[in-house]
Amino acid sequence: MDSKSLIKDIKAGKFLPVYVLHGDEAYYIDEISDAIQEHALEEHERDFNQSIVYGKEADLLTLISDLRSYPLMSERRLLILKEAQDFKLLEELNTYIENPLSSTVLVICHKYKAIDARKKLLKSAAKAGVIFKSDKVKEYQLVDWTLNMVKAKGFGITSKANMLLVESLGNDLSRIVNEINKLAIFIEPGTTINEVHIEENIGISKDYNIYELANAVAVKDYLKAMKIVNYFDQNLKPGDFIPIYSSLFKFFTQIMRIHFLPNKSQEAVARALQIHPFVANGLLSSKNNYSPKKIAANIELLHTYDLKAKGVGNQSMPAGEIMRELVFQLLH
Repeated sequence: MDSKSLIKDIKAGKFLPVYVLHGDEAYYIDEISDAIQEHALEEHERDFNQSIVYGKEADLLTLISDLRSYPLMSERRLLILKEAQDFKLLEELNTYIENPLSSTVLVICHKYKAIDARKKLLKSAAKAGVIFKSDKVKEYQLVDWTLNMVKAKGFGITSKANMLLVESLGNDLSRIVNEINKLAIFIEPGTTINEVHIEENIGISKDYNIYELANAVAVKDYLKAMKIVNYFDQNLKPGDFIPIYSSLFKFFTQIMRIHFLPNKSQEAVARALQIHPFVANGLLSSKNNYSPKKIAANIELLHTYDLKAKGVGNQSMPAGEIMRELVFQLLH
């Protein structure tokens, strides 16, 4: 069952005794557990019938006692075990899950890592309730995911603004949603979000960002690339430079693959690289600026300078200077 169907049932008041929410992506785990917390009990029922426990603080005997208690002036009790990945005796809850109380809703939130499928707890939970595995959204799916989220909030978004969000925020879904919610406060419903909206309301510069640096390198615009690096040098911490190397590495590995694709149409490239057609079109335009030999040399350069930025073989050169030196060598 996907998260939308699960939340639809929750909002309709259809509850099961056990929910195990686990996996690498925290966003969906929070979304589902928040929906259960909002709809399982009326506000006046929560004082006596709701328990929220964190894994590091959880005590097994107290948990079992809570789970086996009957609701007070309510149809059900709710117990949410948050940060369950920190509860060392999690598997011991299997004794309860094998025979759960129908009037208790147990929600286990196990973030950042899936529970081993061989565990008895999962097998018992599958019989008693719902298991939801929350996987990371693949990188090539992020553009469409963000677009759908923006539309769900009642807005449109330009392709460039969408890419700016994705490249700047990465695949942290919670952060993407938070920033879209921030935009929704200041922008009229129905507006098509552009890069100016993002710069003014989120603080991501429309001109000086990872996405624009990759574009400058792609078209060999040395002056623009150096302006962006100089801006980074004044506004970023040394550790903030690390994602820049990843972005440039991704660009060069992608255009290397395109060089050797038998079919170089926009649709074929998008399919082969599992990227959005908008991105594929940009890569096709820039691939001829770099021969396979130069691309291979640049990938090696990126590896070398990434290590320098992390302090390997470099004790004194600041991050901005390392990046300036790298960009010069990439483009010459």
